[in-house]
Amino acid sequence: MPAPLRRRTVLLAGGALAAGGSLLGGGTAPAAAGPVPDAAADAQVAAILNRIRPPRFPDRWYDVTAYGAVGDDATDCTAALRAAIEACHRAGGGHVVVPAGDYRIGAVHLLSRVDLHLEKGARLAFSQDPAAYLPVVATRYEGTECYNYSAFVYAYGQRDIAITGQGVLDGRADATHWWDWTGGPPPNEGPDKTVLIQLAAAGVPVEERVFGDGHYLRPNLLQLNRCENVLLDGITVKDSPMWNIHPVLCRNVTIRGVTVDSPNGPNNDGIDPESCTDVLIENCTISTGDDCVAFKSGKDADGRRVNVPARYAVVRKCVMADGNGGVTAGSETSGGVMDIFVRDCAMSSPHLERAIRIKSNPDRGGTITNIDVRRVSVGQAADSAIEIVLNYANVTTGAYPPDVHGITISRLTVDSAPRALNLLGLPDDPLRAIHLHQCHFDAMTQPNVITNVEDLHLTQVWLNGTRVDQ
Repeated sequence: MPAPLRRRTVLLAGGALAAGGSLLGGGTAPAAAGPVPDAAADAQVAAILNRIRPPRFPDRWYDVTAYGAVGDDATDCTAALRAAIEACHRAGGGHVVVPAGDYRIGAVHLLSRVDLHLEKGARLAFSQDPAAYLPVVATRYEGTECYNYSAFVYAYGQRDIAITGQGVLDGRADATHWWDWTGGPPPNEGPDKTVLIQLAAAGVPVEERVFGDGHYLRPNLLQLNRCENVLLDGITVKDSPMWNIHPVLCRNVTIRGVTVDSPNGPNNDGIDPESCTDVLIENCTISTGDDCVAFKSGKDADGRRVNVPARYAVVRKCVMADGNGGVTAGSETSGGVMDIFVRDCAMSSPHLERAIRIKSNPDRGGTITNIDVRRVSVGQAADSAIEIVLNYANVTTGAYPPDVHGITISRLTVDSAPRALNLLGLPDDPLRAIHLHQCHFDAMTQPNVITNVEDLHLTQVWLNGTRVDQ
């Protein structure tokens, strides 16, 4: 447990913000403290970007049609793609080219020094048969390690890998394939999720946490596990069984110009870097049924066992539409989330619930700090523009309270949303040092909810036309 704090300021919902009154409800407000100066924050961003270098590949090209692939939307091309990838890898690397066409396919496993390049008009149409993703592979399912169905595109422990081009990875999940595993009448994923968490809590070795055939834990569309020097450039991904793009325990990751078109499925996040270091996400367009970009670091006991944070990431010039959150940290925060920089993004949709979201609870733990958001414009959000909560999944007690502090949001503009702020710390674990600077919230219709927060600083913040600095 963290050491007792000298003072706990409780900021309750009400009309104070809308009226421009005191947020503190009595007592003396802490001295105003501004966000990290632009120059210092820019230096942190520059240091991250200087370390990130997309992989480069030899000038060798392997057309999958030379290995038997046929883009007729009928022929099983799994063996052909695998053969082309293996040949490219054995030769020392290069580009595996998928020409225009519709290619039926099962699991694809990338190998070092291979760029899988999808030309314009190329579509990988993934099988709806779970057997196409066996045998099981080492994976992380919602922050807990196990063996399960392979991601549709998967790599483990590889270096210098890429998926590029203007083609489409189509997961083909729908109401009767994969998504129906999330609820409704049995069989569904509920019992397997419970067993997995119990195995992890008991310290059962990962090699003995085997799911796959006969079980109902959904795979990712794209998972790169323990890889280094990763590039995703220009592709479109759609209709994943669950999380669309999931780099986990990776280093040096560039995701640019990617479109995530997956607004209808259950908890099918867009891009989820989990326990990754040095990540750049830029010029992406994302619409999902869950969070658009979510930084994660493992869940509960298993996250603490691995104990690797999500750290040093830049998200810039992206567009977010549908989603539970635009840019999110959590809810799997057990390894920590820190040094995340968001710049020059646009978010808007009647189905975008929140713009900036941090979520955890006292079972998760982890340190969440130095989250720095600047120059984000939000047209419309369906819930709170900014949400930072420590009661995720209605869990309010536990042995591992998260440490959330040092959050800066500057030059955020919101045209309309029900409320500006939903900030919920816990009585013995308040949120600390939350800075809003030069932010404008217009057409807010509900009061803020602000509870158990220490050192909330507002400078040049406007709510419905009234300045509300504290």
